[in-house]
Amino acid sequence: MTTLTDTFTATPLTGTFGMEFTGARLAGDLDADWLAGQLDEHLLLVFRDQFLTPAEQVAVARALGSPTPAHPVVPGMDGYPEILELDGAKGGRNAAWHTDVTFTRTPPSASVLVSDVTPVAGGDTLWADLRGAYTRLSEPLRDLVDGLEAVHRITPLAYFGEPADTGLHRDDARELLERAAGVPPVIHPVVRVHPATKRRALFVNPGFTSHLVGLSRVESDRLLALLFDHATQPEVVVRHRWQAGDVVIWDNKATMHYATDDYGNAERLMRRVTIAGDVPHGPNGSESRIVDDPFLAVR
Repeated sequence: MTTLTDTFTATPLTGTFGMEFTGARLAGDLDADWLAGQLDEHLLLVFRDQFLTPAEQVAVARALGSPTPAHPVVPGMDGYPEILELDGAKGGRNAAWHTDVTFTRTPPSASVLVSDVTPVAGGDTLWADLRGAYTRLSEPLRDLVDGLEAVHRITPLAYFGEPADTGLHRDDARELLERAAGVPPVIHPVVRVHPATKRRALFVNPGFTSHLVGLSRVESDRLLALLFDHATQPEVVVRHRWQAGDVVIWDNKATMHYATDDYGNAERLMRRVTIAGDVPHGPNGSESRIVDDPFLAVR
């Protein structure tokens, strides 16, 4: 069994968030309990020099749960419907803070991202610790957000951003636009209680959170902007410089991330597998649900 003590060397990425592992491969007879425990504790795990095959990547994901289809509206890799291919030359860029697929009632619990080709410079990914961000809020603000809910919905071109930004061909973009129109918005608690650790984390992100339920436009926009600024302070952010063969696993319940688009026309190829999650719950017992009032989703 692959365990921390007899194979990997672990190095903290910060004093509170993230861990890097070297010295062994994830492939083989994985200790699923150990891997899940490390993810619950550190939220972000970086494994260097892995060079996992698609089959090995899916096996790692299965050690943590059940892999989902690649994306609600984007098809998966040939032969591996769980794998979303991210090619910077074909629109696979997302320079915006987001938590994966929060526009569904049961967002993924975690993601496994493999680096196949990295630019010589640029193309880093940043992760924000939303558990740490919640802890760093003042007590009055924690009390306020504990009882709030927010609407999340898919962006018009799903993963690939806005029409002006995407590298997709027009026909592909039109197909994505039509598919995205069929995904209903959902309501999530603004603060999510982690099902394993019971610790609280902010659960809003600029990519998919449109507005706060029951607040005016001014109140919602200003409070979300405050939370987004708070959650992306350097003290709660890790910047990962990719190397070919890297594997990064993150807890999608308590983080968000940002893929920097600063590598021009250089080649950047990634593969992502997401792991099925449960229905988010808030501190007051509220749970996520599909929006059934169309006026509630208007913004």
